[in-house]
Amino acid sequence: MSLLAGYLALQWLGRSYGSTATERRAMMPGDEFVQHPQVGATHAASIPTAPDNIWPWLVQVGWHRGGWYTPRWVDLLLFPDNWPSAQHILDSYQTLKIGDFVPDGAPETECGFLVREVEPGRRLLLESTTHLPLSWRQRRLAHLHWTWSFRLTPVDDGRATRLVFRWRARTRPWWLTAGAHLVIIPADFVMSRGMLRGLRRRATSIAR
Repeated sequence: MSLLAGYLALQWLGRSYGSTATERRAMMPGDEFVQHPQVGATHAASIPTAPDNIWPWLVQVGWHRGGWYTPRWVDLLLFPDNWPSAQHILDSYQTLKIGDFVPDGAPETECGFLVREVEPGRRLLLESTTHLPLSWRQRRLAHLHWTWSFRLTPVDDGRATRLVFRWRARTRPWWLTAGAHLVIIPADFVMSRGMLRGLRRRATSIAR
Protein backbone atom coordinates (compact mmCIF):
# COMPACT_ATOMS: atom_id res chain seq x y z
CA MET A 1 0.00 0.00 0.00
CA SER A 2 2.82 2.41 0.77
CA LEU A 3 4.32 1.89 -2.69
CA LEU A 4 0.94 2.51 -4.30
CA ALA A 5 0.40 5.65 -2.22
CA GLY A 6 3.84 6.92 -3.19
CA TYR A 7 3.19 6.29 -6.87
CA LEU A 8 -0.19 8.03 -6.72
CA ALA A 9 1.48 11.00 -5.02
CA LEU A 10 4.02 11.16 -7.85
CA GLN A 11 1.17 11.05 -10.36
CA TRP A 12 -0.46 14.05 -8.68
CA LEU A 13 2.77 16.02 -8.29
CA GLY A 14 3.80 15.18 -11.84
CA ARG A 15 0.64 16.84 -13.11
CA SER A 16 0.37 19.78 -10.74
CA TYR A 17 3.58 20.59 -8.82
CA GLY A 18 3.48 24.16 -7.52
CA SER A 19 0.33 25.18 -9.40
CA THR A 20 -3.02 26.22 -8.00
CA ALA A 21 -6.38 24.83 -9.07
CA THR A 22 -7.13 28.16 -10.73
CA GLU A 23 -3.89 28.03 -12.73
CA ARG A 24 -4.58 24.50 -13.84
CA ARG A 25 -8.05 25.47 -15.10
CA ALA A 26 -6.94 28.69 -16.79
CA MET A 27 -6.15 28.93 -20.49
CA MET A 28 -2.48 29.23 -21.37
CA PRO A 29 -0.79 30.49 -24.55
CA GLY A 30 -0.66 27.61 -27.01
CA ASP A 31 -3.50 25.52 -25.59
CA GLU A 32 -5.14 25.75 -29.00
CA PHE A 33 -2.17 24.03 -30.66
CA VAL A 34 -2.87 20.74 -28.86
CA GLN A 35 -6.60 20.50 -28.33
CA HIS A 36 -8.06 17.66 -26.25
CA PRO A 37 -4.65 16.52 -24.95
CA GLN A 38 -4.35 12.96 -23.72
CA VAL A 39 -1.62 13.84 -21.26
CA GLY A 40 -0.22 17.02 -19.76
CA ALA A 41 0.80 18.95 -16.68
CA THR A 42 0.74 22.45 -15.24
CA HIS A 43 3.51 23.55 -12.87
CA ALA A 44 4.26 26.90 -11.28
CA ALA A 45 6.63 28.74 -9.00
CA SER A 46 6.83 32.14 -7.35
CA ILE A 47 10.23 33.69 -7.97
CA PRO A 48 11.31 36.76 -5.97
CA THR A 49 12.60 38.79 -8.88
CA ALA A 50 11.14 40.67 -11.85
CA PRO A 51 10.22 38.84 -15.09
CA ASP A 52 13.01 40.64 -16.95
CA ASN A 53 15.56 38.89 -14.71
CA ILE A 54 14.09 35.46 -15.51
CA TRP A 55 13.61 35.89 -19.25
CA PRO A 56 17.31 35.78 -20.28
CA TRP A 57 17.64 32.37 -18.62
CA LEU A 58 14.43 31.07 -20.16
CA VAL A 59 15.16 32.19 -23.72
CA GLN A 60 18.50 30.36 -23.86
CA VAL A 61 17.18 26.88 -23.00
CA GLY A 62 17.98 23.92 -25.24
CA TRP A 63 20.53 21.26 -26.14
CA HIS A 64 24.07 22.64 -26.19
CA ARG A 65 22.58 26.02 -25.34
CA GLY A 66 21.68 26.88 -21.75
CA GLY A 67 20.30 23.42 -20.99
CA TRP A 68 17.14 22.98 -18.92
CA TYR A 69 18.49 23.83 -15.44
CA THR A 70 17.66 20.40 -14.07
CA PRO A 71 19.98 18.90 -11.41
CA ARG A 72 23.25 17.64 -12.82
CA TRP A 73 22.57 14.08 -11.68
CA VAL A 74 19.40 14.09 -13.79
CA ASP A 75 21.33 15.35 -16.82
CA LEU A 76 24.01 12.68 -16.37
CA LEU A 77 21.43 9.94 -15.96
CA LEU A 78 19.10 10.87 -18.83
CA PHE A 79 21.10 13.18 -21.12
CA PRO A 80 24.79 12.36 -20.60
CA ASP A 81 25.87 13.88 -23.91
CA ASN A 82 24.38 17.28 -23.18
CA TRP A 83 26.44 20.05 -21.67
CA PRO A 84 25.84 21.06 -18.05
CA SER A 85 23.15 23.69 -17.68
CA ALA A 86 24.55 27.20 -17.97
CA GLN A 87 25.48 29.10 -14.82
CA HIS A 88 25.52 32.47 -16.56
CA ILE A 89 23.59 34.27 -19.28
CA LEU A 90 24.76 33.39 -22.81
CA ASP A 91 24.64 36.50 -24.97
CA SER A 92 24.61 34.52 -28.23
CA TYR A 93 21.26 32.88 -27.34
CA GLN A 94 19.29 35.91 -26.23
CA THR A 95 17.23 36.35 -29.37
CA LEU A 96 14.39 34.05 -30.37
CA LYS A 97 11.78 34.63 -33.04
CA ILE A 98 8.79 32.70 -34.29
CA GLY A 99 9.95 29.77 -36.43
CA ASP A 100 13.34 29.36 -34.76
CA PHE A 101 14.47 25.81 -33.94
CA VAL A 102 15.52 25.03 -30.37
CA PRO A 103 17.44 21.73 -30.37
CA ASP A 104 16.68 19.18 -27.68
CA GLY A 105 19.01 16.40 -28.75
CA ALA A 106 22.11 15.65 -30.79
CA PRO A 107 21.86 16.80 -34.44
CA GLU A 108 21.42 13.27 -35.76
CA THR A 109 18.22 12.87 -33.71
CA GLU A 110 16.57 15.84 -35.46
CA CYS A 111 14.88 16.45 -32.12
CA GLY A 112 13.85 19.89 -30.96
CA PHE A 113 11.18 22.55 -30.61
CA LEU A 114 9.87 25.20 -32.96
CA VAL A 115 9.20 28.60 -31.43
CA ARG A 116 5.50 29.38 -31.96
CA GLU A 117 5.00 32.43 -29.75
CA VAL A 118 7.52 34.70 -28.10
CA GLU A 119 6.89 37.87 -26.13
CA PRO A 120 10.03 38.92 -24.22
CA GLY A 121 9.51 39.00 -20.50
CA ARG A 122 5.98 37.60 -20.75
CA ARG A 123 5.58 34.30 -22.60
CA LEU A 124 7.28 31.62 -24.65
CA LEU A 125 5.58 28.79 -26.55
CA LEU A 126 7.49 25.83 -27.99
CA GLU A 127 6.03 23.06 -30.15
CA SER A 128 7.43 19.67 -31.17
CA THR A 129 6.56 16.54 -33.14
CA THR A 130 10.12 15.23 -32.95
CA HIS A 131 10.53 13.97 -29.37
CA LEU A 132 10.52 10.31 -30.38
CA PRO A 133 13.29 8.10 -31.79
CA LEU A 134 13.95 9.09 -35.40
CA SER A 135 13.40 5.52 -36.62
CA TRP A 136 9.92 5.48 -35.06
CA ARG A 137 9.03 8.70 -36.83
CA GLN A 138 10.41 7.53 -40.16
CA ARG A 139 8.49 4.24 -39.95
CA ARG A 140 5.41 5.98 -38.52
CA LEU A 141 5.31 3.64 -35.56
CA ALA A 142 4.25 6.40 -33.18
CA HIS A 143 3.34 10.07 -33.10
CA LEU A 144 3.73 12.83 -30.52
CA HIS A 145 2.46 16.40 -30.78
CA TRP A 146 3.76 18.36 -27.80
CA THR A 147 3.76 21.97 -26.60
CA TRP A 148 5.66 23.69 -23.80
CA SER A 149 4.20 27.00 -22.66
CA PHE A 150 5.82 29.43 -20.21
CA ARG A 151 3.98 32.48 -18.84
CA LEU A 152 5.61 35.09 -16.60
CA THR A 153 3.30 37.39 -14.64
CA PRO A 154 4.67 40.23 -12.48
CA VAL A 155 3.43 40.29 -8.89
CA ASP A 156 4.21 42.31 -5.77
CA ASP A 157 4.38 45.54 -7.77
CA GLY A 158 6.76 43.95 -10.27
CA ARG A 159 9.31 42.84 -7.69
CA ALA A 160 8.42 39.15 -8.10
CA THR A 161 7.11 36.81 -10.78
CA ARG A 162 4.61 34.02 -10.98
CA LEU A 163 6.01 31.56 -13.53
CA VAL A 164 3.52 29.02 -14.89
CA PHE A 165 4.75 26.20 -17.11
CA ARG A 166 2.38 23.88 -18.96
CA TRP A 167 3.03 21.01 -21.31
CA ARG A 168 0.36 19.06 -23.14
CA ALA A 169 0.48 16.31 -25.74
CA ARG A 170 -1.46 14.08 -28.05
CA THR A 171 0.10 10.69 -28.65
CA ARG A 172 -0.48 7.50 -30.56
CA PRO A 173 -0.68 4.53 -30.53
CA TRP A 174 -2.24 3.47 -27.26
CA TRP A 175 0.96 2.06 -25.78
CA LEU A 176 2.74 5.39 -26.13
CA THR A 177 -0.15 7.16 -24.43
CA ALA A 178 -0.17 4.58 -21.64
CA GLY A 179 3.60 4.91 -21.22
CA ALA A 180 3.30 8.68 -20.95
CA HIS A 181 0.77 8.35 -18.15
CA LEU A 182 2.64 5.58 -16.31
CA VAL A 183 6.21 6.85 -16.62
CA ILE A 184 6.50 10.39 -17.99
CA ILE A 185 4.02 12.00 -15.60
CA PRO A 186 5.73 10.76 -12.40
CA ALA A 187 9.16 11.54 -13.83
CA ASP A 188 8.00 15.03 -14.72
CA PHE A 189 7.73 15.90 -11.03
CA VAL A 190 11.51 15.49 -10.74
CA MET A 191 12.25 17.21 -14.04
CA SER A 192 9.91 20.18 -13.72
CA ARG A 193 10.65 20.80 -10.06
CA GLY A 194 14.36 20.74 -10.85
CA MET A 195 13.93 23.12 -13.79
CA LEU A 196 11.85 25.62 -11.80
CA ARG A 197 14.25 25.52 -8.87
CA GLY A 198 17.20 25.90 -11.21
CA LEU A 199 15.61 28.92 -12.86
CA ARG A 200 14.84 30.47 -9.49
CA ARG A 201 18.39 30.01 -8.22
CA ARG A 202 19.95 31.51 -11.33
CA ALA A 203 17.51 34.39 -11.79
CA THR A 204 17.83 35.53 -8.20
CA SER A 205 21.62 35.37 -8.11
CA ILE A 206 23.72 38.45 -8.81
CA ALA A 207 25.89 36.59 -11.35
CA ARG A 208 24.99 37.40 -14.94
